Amino acid sequence: MQKTAAELAAFLGGTVDGSPDALVNRLSKIEEGGPGSLTFLANPDYEGHLYQTGATAAIVARTFQAARSLPAGLTLIRVEEPYAAFGRLLEWVEQVRQRPEGVHPTATIEPGAEVATGCRIGAYVVIEAGAVVAEGCDLRPHVVVGREAQIGANTTLHVGVHIQDGCVVGRDCVVHTRAVVGSDGFGFAPQQDATYRKIPQTGNVVIGDRCEIGAGTTIDRATLGSTRIGTGVKLDNLIQIGHNVTIGDHTVIAALTGIAGSTSIGAHCMIGGQVGIAGHLHIADGVKIAAQTGIGASIKTPGTIYQGTPAAPLKEFQRRQIILKQLSQGDVLGRLAFLEKRTEKQ
Repeated sequence: MQKTAAELAAFLGGTVDGSPDALVNRLSKIEEGGPGSLTFLANPDYEGHLYQTGATAAIVARTFQAARSLPAGLTLIRVEEPYAAFGRLLEWVEQVRQRPEGVHPTATIEPGAEVATGCRIGAYVVIEAGAVVAEGCDLRPHVVVGREAQIGANTTLHVGVHIQDGCVVGRDCVVHTRAVVGSDGFGFAPQQDATYRKIPQTGNVVIGDRCEIGAGTTIDRATLGSTRIGTGVKLDNLIQIGHNVTIGDHTVIAALTGIAGSTSIGAHCMIGGQVGIAGHLHIADGVKIAAQTGIGASIKTPGTIYQGTPAAPLKEFQRRQIILKQLSQGDVLGRLAFLEKRTEKQ
């Protein structure tokens, strides 16, 4: 990329404070800026770097006022929301880098599969019979799309993604490297001889539009019916979603979280990393769950915040922690033992 500050300001709906002809050819972090780079300032904690940056241009808020002299030659592009503006630029760069349309000669598209125009099908991709890949999709090397699976328009499947038989991925989704959608649910029936008999998992997974699934995340197919991921859901890396789970629209979940089978999670929830959620529970809309929390019971009140194991409402958890801290200070246990002995003597 090579753009002038004026061109970038026009693209972002901003104004130029400095040289409109300043040329930039790459994006950079504010602390790593160099000649020809464009950076941004969204977090006030990083403002100090702006006065030392070697970048050619920086995106700042319209209301930004420099506390001291800026580097000579630094051009500012003033916008309403610097972080959102920089995000738009990253999206544009990603589009510029898109692979050319067409099917790699090593890809396998079985008879009966449908691949629309405008797709990019990489090396060693396998699209099985009955699968449908809509227009504008980007399937990176070693992707597998199973029988009767459906991939919505403009969806990107990164290297090694497996979309198993009959599963549905919506439009404008991104599924990152080695994610597996539609693997068997963990269903085993205990037998009288203390062995386990596998329960066939005959359902599928349905993922809504504009979702993002992180690298190494696994979403199990339903025993019957569908495991459902709502519109706009964002899943981090290395998450396990059990069979018949339902996740509501625009919920976000951080890495290493595990959700057991048949649990439903509402819309607009925020779930931290390493959270464990037991099966057959319901989490209401708008609930926030702190990292490393263990959820063993349903949360029925929308908009609440839970933390700890076992999970408790945030204020209750904080009270517990204060009490535990007080108990650990001084010889509280010794004093209790002394009082117990004194009571026994009486």
